[in-house]
Amino acid sequence: MQDKNNRKYKITAIGGGTGLSTLLRGLKNYNCDITAIVTVSDDGGSSGKLRKELGVLPPGDIRNCLVALAEEENLITKLFQYRFPKKGGLSNHSFGNLFLTALTSVSGGFDKAILNAGDVLAIKGKVLPVSLDNVKLKATLIDGKKIAGETKISRSKYTIDNIEIEPKNAKVSKDVINSIINADCIIFGPGSLYTSVIVNLLFEGVVPALKKSKAVKIYIANIMTQDGETTNFTLSDHIGAIKKHSYEDVLDAVIVNSGILPKSIVSRYKKQNSVPVKLDKIKDKNIKIIKKDLVSKSQYAHHDFAKLSKAIFSFLRRTVK
Repeated sequence: MQDKNNRKYKITAIGGGTGLSTLLRGLKNYNCDITAIVTVSDDGGSSGKLRKELGVLPPGDIRNCLVALAEEENLITKLFQYRFPKKGGLSNHSFGNLFLTALTSVSGGFDKAILNAGDVLAIKGKVLPVSLDNVKLKATLIDGKKIAGETKISRSKYTIDNIEIEPKNAKVSKDVINSIINADCIIFGPGSLYTSVIVNLLFEGVVPALKKSKAVKIYIANIMTQDGETTNFTLSDHIGAIKKHSYEDVLDAVIVNSGILPKSIVSRYKKQNSVPVKLDKIKDKNIKIIKKDLVSKSQYAHHDFAKLSKAIFSFLRRTVK
């Protein structure tokens, strides 16, 4: 989609999980240069198995972002998302994860494998792992208990007080730093607050790059709370956690959902201890709150990628000249 002002924005999106891939699916339809910076701390499912058995970085979130940025849905993109039946040696593995794992060995590195896979899928933009270092995510809960591993943290029944990575000095590449510094717009989320968004801010070099960048920085607030990770969190709680793990003035704007979810979906999620994020008053007057109907028409409380990208670009056209 051609921008009305004929401006090609440089957008860097930071996150992981299904939220980041949803965002990218919408952004690719606009006149912009996209760089996705993706978390590498996943230790569950197919990615977790490959990480444990072969010592590779988890490919799942990377795979989803590559497919989301593919120019068109075709046989190759469908093949990347194909998941083997839940029996036998390849149980629950996705073809794309296995492809990236094999390509890492053949091409001589995970970063090169992603680049080559991007060529195969003819993606619009770039996908970068936040780091090539193998890290473990650790959390301290409000009761003082410490737990390790993304899967355990996301399933915690107690509120998270603080998270960190081990090793603490895990570094990011120059490409990651440059994409942050040179961006017109940096987008955080949507996605799991701690394990998909905040984790990326913990790597050495990311926060200094964010401080140096003159980009407009936007957080896409989640539609629902997440059982364990953000139980009872309001909008201000989400913003506060991001600030705590980065710096006070990290955000310029927050895009939040004001659309109404079907009662059947709210009821179903409530059984999983997940409720719509309460839009409470934000004390920081420097953060612009943008309320839009972002609800998808699916059977899940997910963002609609078209509505979300429209809201982002509407804001950018008024803000970034």
